[in-house]
Amino acid sequence: MSDTRISVAVHATDPLSRAGVISHLRHQPTVELVDRAGDGSPAPPPGAAPGTAPATAPERVAVMLVDRLDDPAGSELRRLARSTDQRVVLIASELREPELLAVVEYGVRAILWRHQATPQKLLRAVHSAARGEGELPPDLINRLMTQLGRLRLSALDGTPSAGGTLVPTLGMAPREVDVVRLIAEGLDTKQISEKLAYSERTVKNVLHALMTRLQLQNRAHAVAYALREGYI
Repeated sequence: MSDTRISVAVHATDPLSRAGVISHLRHQPTVELVDRAGDGSPAPPPGAAPGTAPATAPERVAVMLVDRLDDPAGSELRRLARSTDQRVVLIASELREPELLAVVEYGVRAILWRHQATPQKLLRAVHSAARGEGELPPDLINRLMTQLGRLRLSALDGTPSAGGTLVPTLGMAPREVDVVRLIAEGLDTKQISEKLAYSERTVKNVLHALMTRLQLQNRAHAVAYALREGYI
């Protein structure tokens, strides 16, 4: 394992979980904890007075711990993963197949099961992420390969996969983004179908699935969502 020091920020859905992850990493000689706001300031050691820690390098890795990847957690994970100056390690209690695909699409580098997140495994995942490498539990690799195989087959015949849908439960799939982007440009269903070489029925189905899944009220709401979340 490299001796290079890595700046790490810890994000969690509750303070106690965050404290637990920090306790795993605080005394690792290759880790420098920074404030989770991402301002580059180091996390002070226990008992230290505010403002006494030295300056540190920019944040490199964000560790996020969740039980389930619900909508708020998904939005936060997407925000972290889209940052250009850091990689993300996700610690989760469970991930359903569509959520797993969403995590991969976000560009998360490493995933750990919460019940398997020992200090050694966590440190290895942080180093792997910092190097730009992936780290997945074996069972997740198998699930991911199975799901990707289903998606490939369904993409070939244009039908939903046997175990789920063609889109993640969180966020927007690429073809949903394409459709909503054209709506934002003022195109109607017929024009969108011509532009994307889809049938009008397919365009309507894409929109219906998107609005149902994300509980969007109409096309304007879909455009607003896509703008707010940074898809367009």
